[in-house]
Amino acid sequence: MKVHHHRYDAVIVGAGGAGLRAAIEVAGRCRAAVLSKLHPTRSHTGAAQGGMCAALANVEEDSAEWHTFDTVKGGDYLVDQTAARIMCAEAVDAVIELEHYGLPF
Repeated sequence: MKVHHHRYDAVIVGAGGAGLRAAIEVAGRCRAAVLSKLHPTRSHTGAAQGGMCAALANVEEDSAEWHTFDTVKGGDYLVDQTAARIMCAEAVDAVIELEHYGLPF
């Protein structure tokens, strides 16, 4: 049996939304490999119902502040509140970016 050796600067485990987004981020800067046990469209990102949230402001009560409150409360106040605030503030741009990449929601 012949063994093939490969060298990578980054190895990304998982080809869901987060893994593929990480691959896009490093693609132009280094040699990267994505390892997955499933086809990307079979990942949890594609299978989750309501697994991704962003305050799109398409209803009056919708805002990053309410999203942050909901995230912290849903985590029984054990959530890193600074990280939650940043995530919620950047969520809309991230969802739009992923949509432009063609990520199936």
